[in-house]
Parts: sequence; structure tokens; C-alpha cells
Amino acid sequence: MQRPEWDEYFLGFARAASRRATCDRQHVGAVIVVERQVVATGYNGSVRGLPHCDDVGHDMVAGHCVRTIHAEMNALAQAARRGVAVGGATIYTTASPCWACFRVLVNAGITRFVYGQPYRAEEHRARIEEVAARLGLEVLELAAD
Repeated sequence: MQRPEWDEYFLGFARAASRRATCDRQHVGAVIVVERQVVATGYNGSVRGLPHCDDVGHDMVAGHCVRTIHAEMNALAQAARRGVAVGGATIYTTASPCWACFRVLVNAGITRFVYGQPYRAEEHRARIEEVAARLGLEVLELAAD
């Protein structure tokens, strides 16, 4: 068995986190890595202490489930709760970040984005790529084997 490259390795952690997701519309996982160390994980699920989609159904507004917090935001919240700085970090996600998550992650200091599959690419990709290019950020799709 061949050792995986670092990006493959950490994307595997994100895939594992996605199995904890509680919104069956799409299971997404995220892992924030600083200097090749996992510092936070997240998956899409409800506000802490409130019911999950899997238990009570979806809360849909304009085609989006608003009960669910995206995996990236949950990972960022976990880092914040633990007092972990994420400046210069890489985030690994099973699906590319949406525009809203991308903006917050950039402001938090994430500089590298590695994802497994596009999420609503027709809505978000061009805007994300433009901002990433202007700011010198790396956005990389790493498709599953």
C-alpha cells in the first residue's frame, strides 16, 4: 500500500467527518489544518442543542435548508471555541465552499482551500476564483480516485 500525499490524507479526514452530518440533503465534512496538524473538524448540522434535519426534517427557504450550518462554519466555530488560530491554514472539504463560507474563511485567515467535489459551482465558482486570484489564495479540486 502506498502512502497518500498530504492533501489526500487530510481530505480523507474530511470524508470521515462528513459521515457525522445530520442533513441528508448532502453530507459534507471539513477539516482545518495548520502546519500538517488537524486543529478543527466540522460537518453540516443544526445549531448546537437544536433538533437535526435527520430527526425533524428540513427547514427550507428558497431551496436551501436553513436549519443546517455548513461544515466549514462548524469547523471554524470549533477552532474559535478552542482558541485555535487558523491564520495561514488549509481547509479540506468534501464539497467546495459556498460564497458565504468562502468569504468568512478568507477573513479568518484561511489561505488554501482543497475540496473533493464542486458545490453549486455555477453560482459560486467564478466569484471564488476571482477573489482567490486577487488575494493569492489557492483553491484546488482533488477528485476522488
